[in-house]
Amino acid sequence: MSTKSSISFENLEVAFASKSDAELRKMHLVFSLLNNKALSDLGISLTHIALKLKLPIKWIMKQTIFGHFCGGETIKKSIQACEKLSQFGIEAILDYSVEGKGDEESFERTTEEIKQTMIESAKTDYMPFGVIKVTGLGDYHHLIKIQAGEKLTAEEQKGFDKTKARVDMLCKTAHDLGLKILIDAEESWFQDTVDAMTYEMMEKYNRERCVVYNTFQMYRHDMLGRLKSAKEDAAQKGYFLGAKLVRGAYMEKERERAEKFDYPSPIQPNKSATDHDYNAGVEFAIANHEKVFLMSGSHNENSNLLVTRLMEKYNIDPDSDQVFFAQLYGMSDNISFNLANAGYRVVKYVPYGPVEKVMPYLTRRASENSSIAGQSSREFELIKREMARRKKQ
Repeated sequence: MSTKSSISFENLEVAFASKSDAELRKMHLVFSLLNNKALSDLGISLTHIALKLKLPIKWIMKQTIFGHFCGGETIKKSIQACEKLSQFGIEAILDYSVEGKGDEESFERTTEEIKQTMIESAKTDYMPFGVIKVTGLGDYHHLIKIQAGEKLTAEEQKGFDKTKARVDMLCKTAHDLGLKILIDAEESWFQDTVDAMTYEMMEKYNRERCVVYNTFQMYRHDMLGRLKSAKEDAAQKGYFLGAKLVRGAYMEKERERAEKFDYPSPIQPNKSATDHDYNAGVEFAIANHEKVFLMSGSHNENSNLLVTRLMEKYNIDPDSDQVFFAQLYGMSDNISFNLANAGYRVVKYVPYGPVEKVMPYLTRRASENSSIAGQSSREFELIKREMARRKKQ
């Protein structure tokens, strides 16, 4: 095992150790498509049409974008992908990535599916988290009204109470199974409602250990202050704060809505401000590691290296559960595998679900890889370099 000081995200032999030559060629195909935005957009559009017409394209999807970014269509199949990661010291989070119809039946179905992911995860020693998105468990219109200070009707209140009960049940399930659970971030116009629910869960389940984690989107200019306030509240009320830091996922939607309704955008003025607050956030969390448990959800190499340096500074054992690193399945393997190889706790989000029902997720991944500054180009370049390295052997 390499020493902490020798971590290099350029070590491609470690980064692609889990990939056969055939799998590497498949990755090359996927990222060559994603690296061409026009081609990527056209491919996504044609896929949506083909699925709508029920054309037999599932096999092609499984060989390309679905197979690369998703663990499988079922829990059982996806656990095989998680088990393979575990052979290289990487842990996993089963992430049910189906977007429901928004009715009570779909909310119940999603809740039961997530509960099952945690039951199966608890049978392993390499799947320490469950994950939920509150909008998958209940009507987001109720969350919006509550944040706006509007009174819910009796029927709406009943629906909201069901949403809270589902969140509570899943947090309790994680607690009772010895797992942790991540609560995903939402849009700013109902994030406060989600926060209130999440901190209520923390106060209930985070007293003896850190079970529940909230997500902080650092592309919001108020988020560093919110993180610090959350830590103070947790300290006063006697529970651990679980903090998953990410840069953010709804930037364009946030800006468009702010412009439409004529209020100040919550988004940072530029990327450097986001990077500054992200790094300040992980520094604050690690400096307060007695009370704050951190998950650093980042594909940024500098931010990941910063976390390793801070852990060394504050004498945090790389193998402890006080700090986790997280990346998405199929992305940034040079970061994930090299951190794991150095002994750090690394988890991969492993999305799963029926091919046709995870298309919204896959569309976002394709869009992000095409639009994040240099992301698909960076991935593509690393793959080409590894293929060249293997040819020389």
